Amino acid sequence: MKLQSTLAAVLLAACATASAQVQPLPMALCAGWEGERVCELLQEDTQIRVLRCTFPPGVGHEMHYHPPHFGYVLEGDSVMRITTADGVVDRPVHAGSSFSNDSEIQHAALNVGDQTTRYLIIEKKYADTRPPEAVAPGLCAR
Repeated sequence: MKLQSTLAAVLLAACATASAQVQPLPMALCAGWEGERVCELLQEDTQIRVLRCTFPPGVGHEMHYHPPHFGYVLEGDSVMRITTADGVVDRPVHAGSSFSNDSEIQHAALNVGDQTTRYLIIEKKYADTRPPEAVAPGLCAR
């Protein structure tokens, strides 16, 4: 019994430490670029959030997070520079292409190409495991 209690205490401490290490970040809707929003809310309910995000050349999206989501490139053939904790990578984007992520994504982005890109992003709110204290208000605080 004492071993089980000790093990439970260690596991709880590990969970608390792990959750305390989650960096507060704004959600995609509330992150912007140089103080301006780049995403607009098209639809939201208790399950999903649908965004349309627009990036002219030289415009990006400050560090933010997405819960699991699906994305579709509505327009533009350009290059997005994606910055994550793992580094920086330039990714070509093309109208009509799509992508999805089954886990939380944290990144910043910058359109380094010469065409405006516009995305449709469908976030799975029901799969967002980020604790409320780890969600920064960003531009939504205004």
